Amino acid sequence: MLPGLRMALLMLPKLTRPNPTPESPRLVAGLVGSGNNGGDALVALRSFAAWGHRVRAILVADRPVDDPLLHGWPVEVLKDGDLDDDALAAALASAGLLVDGILGTGIRGAPRERQTRIIEAVNRAERPVVALDVPSGADATTGATPGAVVRADVTVSFGAPKVGALLHPARRWVGRHVVIEIGFPPMDDADASAFLVTPRWAHAHLPRRDTDTHKNRVGRVVVVGGGPGMAGAAILAGRAAFRAGAGLVQIVTAPGNREAVHGALPEAIVMGWDDSDALREALAEAGAVVVGPGLGRDDSAARVLKGVADSGDAPMVLDADGLNLVAEGVLDLEAVASRRDVLVTPHPGEMKRLMEGEDEALDAPASSSIEVARWAADRFGCSVLLKGAPSVVAAQMRPVAVDTQSSSDLAVAGMGDTLSGVCGALLAQGLDAPDAGAVGLYLTGRAARRAGRGAGLTPSDVAEAVPGVIRESDMLGAAAEVTAELAHLPFVVFDADAAR
Repeated sequence: MLPGLRMALLMLPKLTRPNPTPESPRLVAGLVGSGNNGGDALVALRSFAAWGHRVRAILVADRPVDDPLLHGWPVEVLKDGDLDDDALAAALASAGLLVDGILGTGIRGAPRERQTRIIEAVNRAERPVVALDVPSGADATTGATPGAVVRADVTVSFGAPKVGALLHPARRWVGRHVVIEIGFPPMDDADASAFLVTPRWAHAHLPRRDTDTHKNRVGRVVVVGGGPGMAGAAILAGRAAFRAGAGLVQIVTAPGNREAVHGALPEAIVMGWDDSDALREALAEAGAVVVGPGLGRDDSAARVLKGVADSGDAPMVLDADGLNLVAEGVLDLEAVASRRDVLVTPHPGEMKRLMEGEDEALDAPASSSIEVARWAADRFGCSVLLKGAPSVVAAQMRPVAVDTQSSSDLAVAGMGDTLSGVCGALLAQGLDAPDAGAVGLYLTGRAARRAGRGAGLTPSDVAEAVPGVIRESDMLGAAAEVTAELAHLPFVVFDADAAR
C-alpha cells in the first residue's frame, strides 16, 4: 500500500513530491473510518508524515485518538462529531490531498448518515482525492452506488482490482485506477472468478500467421446479414473482419444489396441469400460465420437464420437481429451451441429479451453484468459477450473476462457490427469463442482510442485503426498495462485512465 501512495503523489500535479522543503510542507488529510480501510488510511498518514508532509486525521468512526497504528507519529486528529459543517469544510479545503478511508470493501447498501455527511463534504471540497481500494459508498462486488459516493481522482487498489470498481455506476467515481502489488500469495487462474483483459493478455492471445500461409488458412469468414435497406451493417462487419486479419470474407445479404455491398467492399465475395446452393457451399468452407448484423426479423430473415444454423459446424458469432430472432423462438440457442462453438454478443436490451421468462433463478435488476453474463453462458451453453461499460465475456467453467478499453466514444450505431466482424475474424483464425470475444473487445476499444476522434468516432474509424493495434508489441509503450509515466515503479501492475 505505501508505495502506491507515494505513486499517488507523483501522479497528482497539484501536490509536491515526497520530501517537500521544510518551508512549504503540504497538508494531507485522511478520512478515517472503522475497520481495515480506516486502518489503511492511518498507515498512509503516518507514511506521509515520515516523508515530511503535515498530516491530519478526521475520524469518521469511534476509533481512539491515539490509535496504535499511528506509532507515535505527529498526526493531528479531529473527530467528525466535533466539527460543524463550516469547520469540516475548512478542515478539508486546507488540505492538498484527501485520502479516502471512510468505508471499506465489505460495505453493502447506502452509507449511513454519519458517513454520508463526510462523503458529501469531501465532494464539495473539490480537493484531489485518493481512494483506498474503492471510493467510499461504492459496492466493491457489484459496482452499485445506492447512496453518496466519494468522487476520487485516483483509486489505488491493493493486490488486485475490486470487481465493483470496474463496473458502472461505480466506475465513474473511481477516477484513474491503479493496482499495486503488496505481496498477496499467487492465485491460480482456475481460482479466479474474473480477470482483466489487459494489453499484455490480449497481445499474448492474438493469432499468429505462419510465413508460408495463404488466404484460406488465415481465416475464411462468412458474414450473413444486411436485410433490405440495411446493407451498411453487413459492410461494416465485413470490413472489420478484413482489418482483423481474415484472409477471405464472403458476404451473404439480401439480393437487392449485392451491388451496394460490392461497391463499398470490393475485396469481399458477395452473394444473395436466395442462392441456397452457394450459401451451403460457403458455410461448408467457412472458418467462422457471423450472422445477424442488419439481418431483419421478417420471415425471410428467419428462414436464413435457421438455414445458417443447420449448415456446417464452423464457429458462429450471433449478433443483433440474430439474437432478436432467437428471443422470438425462431432458433433454439442451446441446441445450436451443443453442435458448434457459439459467441453471442448482446447489448443489455437484447440480453433482456433473451432472458425473458428464463430469469427466475437470477435477480436480474440487482445483478451485475458479470453475474448476468455468467448466468446466460450456463443457461444457453455458449460464450456470452455482454456489451456495456465495461463489456464482459463469460463461458462455462471459465473466469469472466472484463474489458479495460471501454469508452463512451463507442456508443455509436454500427459499432456492434464492427465488433462482430472482428470477433468472427479471430474465430476463423483459430481462437476459441471466449478468447475471440475478449481479444475482439480489446482490439476495438484500443482502436477507438488510437483513432482519437472522441465523440465523433465512427465504426469505420475503428475498423481502420485495428491493424495498428495488432502491430503494437512494445509492452512498455502504448499497449502496456502501465503507462510510461509509472513504468519505472515495479509494484504497479495495472493502470487505467478515468472512465470517459
